[in-house]
Amino acid sequence: MTDNERAARTLKHVLQKPGNGSCADCGADNPEWGSCSLGVFVCLGCSGVHRSIPDLGKVRSLRLSRWEDSEVQFMSERGNDAMNAVYEAALPVYFYKPTHRDCQVLKEQWIRAKYERQEFLENGKKLIYEDETRDGMLMKRGRDNGQFLNRRFVLSLRDGTLKYYTKLDAKEPKAVIKVDTMNACFQPDKIGNPNGLQITYLRDNITRNIFIYHDSSREIVVWFNCIRAAQLHYLKVAFPGATDAELKPKLTRSFLKEGYMEKTGPRQTEGFKRRWFTLDHRRLMYFKDPLDAFARGEVFLGHRDHGYRVTIGLPAGTHYNGTWQYGITIETPERSFLFTCETDTEQKDWMSHFNAVMNTPMSPQEYTVEAYFKQQH
Repeated sequence: MTDNERAARTLKHVLQKPGNGSCADCGADNPEWGSCSLGVFVCLGCSGVHRSIPDLGKVRSLRLSRWEDSEVQFMSERGNDAMNAVYEAALPVYFYKPTHRDCQVLKEQWIRAKYERQEFLENGKKLIYEDETRDGMLMKRGRDNGQFLNRRFVLSLRDGTLKYYTKLDAKEPKAVIKVDTMNACFQPDKIGNPNGLQITYLRDNITRNIFIYHDSSREIVVWFNCIRAAQLHYLKVAFPGATDAELKPKLTRSFLKEGYMEKTGPRQTEGFKRRWFTLDHRRLMYFKDPLDAFARGEVFLGHRDHGYRVTIGLPAGTHYNGTWQYGITIETPERSFLFTCETDTEQKDWMSHFNAVMNTPMSPQEYTVEAYFKQQH
């Protein structure tokens, strides 16, 4: 047996140890790269980030690279669980730990915060995400003209608000957003910028979108985690008896699904028109354009025991003049909504999400939202 074959066999054995079967940084299955600098196993995507950081750049392919005996021994003595216990020892509850499904900027800045800046090594370390106030400039998309312009944003931990100003010296903010009604999620493809962030909040129970970015990927991810820290601070005051595990799911969330469908109007005799749909838990919103500030309409999806139902296809006799063939009907206590999808794959994916939401028990807060929707009808 050659040295290379012996090293490969040993590495294969090390990979079978608990924790080593998924990427140390994003959780992707079957990592095929190893960091000889840190002793962790990572996926192809995360290995590229490691390689770009000078002090961490020693990564090798588990299948194609030549491994020295000392390097194999180094990996064997460490591994993902042991090293994550060190580098994530003091990871705050609010800090977003990305998965392999997340965008590149989140994964890159997570790896840099974890290893390069070593932000989570020890408890008691004051992190910038926990500052009382964050004040800075971000590029914001104009609601009417679609242009991105520099705007001042101020996040207050104490007040639990995010304010933005149209002018640097303006005394009054253009908007005051309460962190408990706010969501933030990265949308690089939709916004057309790798650092694009969508902020969604409720104003008079109507969903409002704003789209921002910063040229610095670190800066936009800092803003994102500052928002999460402010949300956690608010929740700890509002729910003093709740555990961190109970509060963490209430922080920022990704949308369950987005994409185009066709829909018809309430009389179901109007033409089917293509609209952009966003499913944000129980709110199904539709827009003429993905970057619209306000939805054209919203549908509340309650529990199936309360008169909510989703079925494949359109009702018999539906006047249909659209171009897409794969129908979905949502029934609420007030009315039915008819949609069509471009492919059967999209139809099944939307159906899966709708059914999952309708099978989930409703919280007291969601009953309040449901009552508001019923009043609108």
